[in-house]
Amino acid sequence: MAAAYQSSEESPLESGSDGVDESDSDSDVESDSQLAGTEPCKYYNGRGCKDGERCSYLHACKYALKGSCRHGSKCKLYHPTAERESFGARNRAADRPRASDPKLTDGRCYQWQLNDGNGWLDVCNDHVLEAQYSLPHTKSIKIYNTAYGAVSIDFNRMKVIRKSLRVRRLDDGKAVWIWYCTLSRKWIKYGNKDSKGNPGPVKSSDIETKFQSNPTSSYTYTAGAETVEIKFREMRQVTGKRKRKVTRRPLYQQQLAGTGLPQVASVLQSLLLGARPQWQFEGDSGAWHEFKHRSGTSTECSVTSDEIERKYKQNPNDSMIFKVHGLSYKLDFKAMIQTNLKTNNTRKIKRVLV
Repeated sequence: MAAAYQSSEESPLESGSDGVDESDSDSDVESDSQLAGTEPCKYYNGRGCKDGERCSYLHACKYALKGSCRHGSKCKLYHPTAERESFGARNRAADRPRASDPKLTDGRCYQWQLNDGNGWLDVCNDHVLEAQYSLPHTKSIKIYNTAYGAVSIDFNRMKVIRKSLRVRRLDDGKAVWIWYCTLSRKWIKYGNKDSKGNPGPVKSSDIETKFQSNPTSSYTYTAGAETVEIKFREMRQVTGKRKRKVTRRPLYQQQLAGTGLPQVASVLQSLLLGARPQWQFEGDSGAWHEFKHRSGTSTECSVTSDEIERKYKQNPNDSMIFKVHGLSYKLDFKAMIQTNLKTNNTRKIKRVLV
């Protein structure tokens, strides 16, 4: 069963001349483009991208993203690989500017999740979402063939469109955030050099520092004889009577490792029709194991994954008691941990789709 993506972008029209200061309006020309996964950097796939890690586009083999690279593991370009699921922290408001996100529980750089009212579940291979989200001109993305049908995610408002679902992006607090402003209907990174090689009057990192201190305030600087104010709450740059759109997106991090070529059909494997929730606990070696009875063993458990799921659906903020080989344990759904009631030792638990 094929899984596909479609992203909606703000059209990056070509500028008439470098350095022209034009007002930006909400009536910018928009266009939709059908993508097979992510939007790779054309220069990286050509003779090389001079922007390196600063580039906003994905540095990955464009044929690997389509599942058709004839060079396979011998390809000199980067091939993204599949990513395993895990459960994250609690929900937070996502429809307003914010300085930081909840920390991940498994150490990943970022984590995309959907919630249908029964708790947060990870989106498998969420590097596809992250790669699109890191592009300043991408406004939204549509995911096909999920358990919820076609799901459209509005990146600017961080909302699922026309469905009773919620979406969030968790962060480990170490992301590098890039600030962009529209100039001649193109997104320009703050601090970029102009056509004469002169750097901009303010760096993206300076804006981020101010934003981190107070996401509802503003950042003011001077450009020539003009005073420029970036209003975080409105996500606008104001200069006199002119207003421009401003956006804040993370620098894409290729956090995946390993070998193998992902197929487009498996991009949202965990959310395909027929997927079901499964409860797991973290073992001593760091591996994850499903809750099972395991009758007659030293790890004999009084509950199964399905029994935990039924209890969880009754109240996602509740807890339950179970036994392993005669010892009592408490499952805390809110904290996503299990506690040995005799020793108070804890283990991580998670709820994933399989």
